Parts: sequence; structure tokens; C-alpha cells
Amino acid sequence: MPTILRIKGYRFFFFSNEGNEPIHIHIEKADSYAKFWLDPIRIVIDFGFNSKQLREIENIVADNQVFIIEKWNEYFTK
Repeated sequence: MPTILRIKGYRFFFFSNEGNEPIHIHIEKADSYAKFWLDPIRIVIDFGFNSKQLREIENIVADNQVFIIEKWNEYFTK
């Protein structure tokens, strides 16, 4: 379960067994969890984040989209 980024207390990560799904990123902070697709960027799952946090996460994902996709490709094409 590689962590890709830690920003503003959010942890952005992949699960190791998900290479068959479209490119996405998991995010957690405290007891909250979300999952975002990357192309196009959109929320898929949300447990516990409020709308302000989801907008903040979406902005972080957008700002780091290229980096996250690069890390996804590196990890899942090994």
C-alpha cells in the first residue's frame, strides 16, 4: 500500500492489488476516506469528509495529477 503524497494531513495512496481498475487515488485523514478517479478527476467514494475537505482534496489531486499518474504507472507496470 504505497503512500504517494502527504499534504495537509491527507495521505494519498494506492492499494497494491488494483492495477486492473482505472487510474485512481485513495485519500485518508483520521477516520475519513475517499477515492478519486484521475481521468477525469472525480470522486468515487467518500466516507466522512465534508464538502470543503472534498474540494480541497480535489484541488490537491488536480495539482498533482501528472505526478500521481506517473507513480501509478511506475508501480503497476513493474
